Amino acid sequence: MLLRRALSGLAVVLGVLTLMFFLLRLAPGDPARLLVGPAATEEQVEAQRRALGLDRPVATQYAAWLGRFAQGDWGTSLATGRPVREMLGGAWPATVRLVGLSLVLSYLLGIAVGAIQAMHGGRLDTLLSVVSVTLFALPGYWLGLMLVMLFTYRARVLPAFGAAGLDADFLTGWERVADRLRHLALPLATLTLIGAGGTARYVRGAMLDVVGAPFVAIARAKGITPMRVALRHVFRNALIPVLTLLGLSLPALFSGAVFIEAIFAWPGVGRILVSAVQARDYPVVMAATAVSAVLVVLGNLLAEALTAWADPRLRESER
Repeated sequence: MLLRRALSGLAVVLGVLTLMFFLLRLAPGDPARLLVGPAATEEQVEAQRRALGLDRPVATQYAAWLGRFAQGDWGTSLATGRPVREMLGGAWPATVRLVGLSLVLSYLLGIAVGAIQAMHGGRLDTLLSVVSVTLFALPGYWLGLMLVMLFTYRARVLPAFGAAGLDADFLTGWERVADRLRHLALPLATLTLIGAGGTARYVRGAMLDVVGAPFVAIARAKGITPMRVALRHVFRNALIPVLTLLGLSLPALFSGAVFIEAIFAWPGVGRILVSAVQARDYPVVMAATAVSAVLVVLGNLLAEALTAWADPRLRESER
């Protein structure tokens, strides 16, 4: 079962890379012309295209790139001349840190808000529904810019750009930790608020479906306290579709992180990807896409494992 899911994930990554490769070739812009500059002659542009291998058929380029990539040769950045593996090797931990923390916080906050809505109802449910729907509907880049305007330019309490201050190398101990947390606060808050809004709506619906079930009425009739009914009967059974949502939310979370990293100059894969797309830096775009696709597939496999752990019926059906 695990091998089959791993092969399915590999097929997904291969499909994403294939689609991205051909879309990049169809996009306007010529990396050879960008490298030689606007004053170059057509002969110089053609010579640069031959040097980059861009004069060959697209299918031939793809086969050659895929073979090199499978062997661990991710190429060299056309814009910077640095090895692509070196660039992404230093960037992906920042993306994983940002996305991982936002995922945990958005689920904790979303589950808490959704549970309060489902169990209390009334005006509180209406108020929290308006807030959660609004947060979920807001564009991430707009919310990020509003947080920068409020906390950076108005309140002047949080930095807006980068992962550390200019004096970070001279800081030690808790001062260094505090500096990193202050720089992490705004991009993390942007992703968390949007994710928490969607999670709260989903948790509310899942718990309302369970609240009306007969076994919940029986538990209440036995005199079990409302808190225990909510935790052991309602929430436990509503947890299964929420874990399924985890696998579905990861692609949206990674795609949202690309724009958030660009806005806050966060040194992750998303920021490198945006810069590479603007520069038509094909090797970097393909490698960054591959890293993001692999992380999404691994997250989906984790979500499936958690769902099977939470629902014994799934384990029995797999056996």
